[in-house]
Amino acid sequence: MIAKKQTLEQTRKSPRISLKVKWALTVGVGIFVTFVTFSMILYGAMRQILVNQERRTVTDTLNTVVQRLSPVSGDLTMAQVVPRLEGAMPSGQASIPAPSESQNRIFSDSVIQKLAQADVSVSVFSPDRTNIFQSRDTPITLGKVHGVEVQEANIDDFHGLVGTAPIYSATSSDLIGYVQVTDKLTAFHATMHEITLLIMGLSFAAILISILIGYALATRFLKPIKLITNAIDVVNEEPQSTVRIPALKRNDELGDLVLEFNGMLDRIQRYIDQQGEFVQDVSHELRTPVAILEGHLQLLNRWGKDDPEILAESLTASLQEVTRMKSLIQEMLDLTRADQVDIQFPNAVVDVHQTVQQVVGDFRMIHPEFTFTLDDDLEQKTFVRMYRNHLEQVMIILL
Repeated sequence: MIAKKQTLEQTRKSPRISLKVKWALTVGVGIFVTFVTFSMILYGAMRQILVNQERRTVTDTLNTVVQRLSPVSGDLTMAQVVPRLEGAMPSGQASIPAPSESQNRIFSDSVIQKLAQADVSVSVFSPDRTNIFQSRDTPITLGKVHGVEVQEANIDDFHGLVGTAPIYSATSSDLIGYVQVTDKLTAFHATMHEITLLIMGLSFAAILISILIGYALATRFLKPIKLITNAIDVVNEEPQSTVRIPALKRNDELGDLVLEFNGMLDRIQRYIDQQGEFVQDVSHELRTPVAILEGHLQLLNRWGKDDPEILAESLTASLQEVTRMKSLIQEMLDLTRADQVDIQFPNAVVDVHQTVQQVVGDFRMIHPEFTFTLDDDLEQKTFVRMYRNHLEQVMIILL
């Protein structure tokens, strides 16, 4: 018991956080976590899609450059490479006159046009890995080449894709050089940065809105609980109060809770009223037999104890009044329990035939000077839904 009191005191001393705040924070955090989770999934999926698109572009660029340079029969030289790739270089970077229309036809393709972008660099190497052509400066050096490969690279300030491919002569099938395409993914990084900022902004807005919505919902849903708390406070201060919670126009658990709570208050009020009535009935009904007992005892105390006739008469009258008092007390107790039968004995049944026979037999034994005639047409057991003691009390009152 002491441990329970200490635990209760510790609980009361702990910081009190409103249920509205807890509900709002729980809803807000839940929605925020869900939103961020789906946002990260979408962010990752979108990033992968964009990276795959850039990979395909780099791969197509490698294949196109290889296709343009593969007709060369010997090792690649600057004189052979520049005329074939110069069309993709920005103006001012060409070292020799532009190629003919037939040679430059490939650069009208959208893939080769990407070579002219500032974040794309095309480098061509000879078989001994000597750089013989480079459209733009790049910090990436040529590594081992095992075929057409596109990989992500993060070196210094470079964060992008690096594609490499060997170049074989279409006539002799000999290795005549290598091609390397680097893409800084400037547009990709800018797009992902904007998406990141957008997700962060939406996440902040989502948690703010979700907290506000959660608080509003908590205020609405917890209103009946607040009303119940106020009603309990009033009842604690004044048990006889008739305060009740206004009926809510809602068909849900909270509406049922309010109805049940009001019903409980009605039952408590009825029990309190019954207790008051019981006290009044006891004081009224027992006043007469107590007065009679007191009178006989006073009579005996004065001079009746020496008179056998008066003594016998007083004792008989006193016993009768005691019996009457016992009967009155039992009847009043039965009356106080009458309204509780539906709660304590909701499914009680009684055999009418057997109960009536028993009550009549008891009266024949208690009052042998009377003749009791029972007209019983029940030939077998007959059950009714009633508490047995109440049926006996009804029979006693009638008899």
